[in-house]
Amino acid sequence: MNSILEHLCMLRLLADFGLVVLIWMVQLIVYPGFTFYSEEHLLNWHKTYTPRITFIVAPLMFVQMGVALYLCIFDFSTVHLVYLILVVSTWISTFIYFVPLHHNIEVNRDLKSSANRLTKGNWIRTIQWTFIFIYGVIWLSS
Repeated sequence: MNSILEHLCMLRLLADFGLVVLIWMVQLIVYPGFTFYSEEHLLNWHKTYTPRITFIVAPLMFVQMGVALYLCIFDFSTVHLVYLILVVSTWISTFIYFVPLHHNIEVNRDLKSSANRLTKGNWIRTIQWTFIFIYGVIWLSS
């Protein structure tokens, strides 16, 4: 593997690891914590939480997508294509399912229901990002 690919794979592994740790914390701590807030406090906390978590999640997701695209374009293989498909699937689930639920909370629509759906539905992304990380570790160790 050439030097650029080695660096990209290490960057990918770091982004994947960051996202898997983050998503497990969100799944086991943050989203379940929403149920302990009154509606007023949930609204206030959510307005603080969302930009802060986005500051961490967005760069990791963009790095992950950038590396996946680069690898597919400049070092195409089935392994890289599968990685890109997995990454795209997290973007799709995030923007089709989870962003609208966060928007509901932001605009005070179906607060408790949206918070509960976030917690239950977020297992999808938890599994996706966990699988992406494991897939990357297996690929790098082979």
